[in-house]
Amino acid sequence: MTVYRIDLAYDGAAYRGYAIQPNVRTVQGDLETALGHHVPDLTTVVAGRTDAGVHATGQVVSFEADELDCVNVQRSVNSQLGGSASVLGLVAAPAGFDARFSAIGRRYRYDILNREPPDPFLDKTSWRIEWPLDVELMNVAMRPLVGLHDFASFCRKAANRSTERRLDGAEWTRESDIVSLNIWASSFCHQMVRSIVRVAVDVGRGRAAPSVSSAILESM
Repeated sequence: MTVYRIDLAYDGAAYRGYAIQPNVRTVQGDLETALGHHVPDLTTVVAGRTDAGVHATGQVVSFEADELDCVNVQRSVNSQLGGSASVLGLVAAPAGFDARFSAIGRRYRYDILNREPPDPFLDKTSWRIEWPLDVELMNVAMRPLVGLHDFASFCRKAANRSTERRLDGAEWTRESDIVSLNIWASSFCHQMVRSIVRVAVDVGRGRAAPSVSSAILESM
């Protein structure tokens, strides 16, 4: 058996998240259905499961199979996915490769359209906030979060799962009307990024002091 690596992009608005769930459309469900025509008894592993509405430009998936014609399988799978997702690459990986456990980190970008008029072309990929945001203060609020912490207060808790994470960096930037958070870590727990964004927005609007992030972190 050979380990294969998929580099995957998808429009999260078309799905109820990455992981298979009953009676709803998911990225994993569509991908495994398409791949299943070429790989019997398919089991896939993903670098990180994303929530509903979260897009991906470089998701990584791995699976084992007998020898595949990667070019033809990639073309077939993309035809079946219908444009909501795309296999950017399908290659044989080194022995022992695992999309989840071989990953050295995960990175997210969260975009905010910071103006009053909406933009129909950015509606699916950004959160529109019409009130002015102070990016400098938002970055001050990020500093206490960097490092190894228990992020229980920023996560949706799951039974028997640790909420300790190492946040390697978090930076807000502004380019015209787009305010963006780039955040990277060893891994993230459920809803962690969205919770951090909401706290930062409260700080940026002047509704909370930058120290609120430390207080929330310590309140777990």
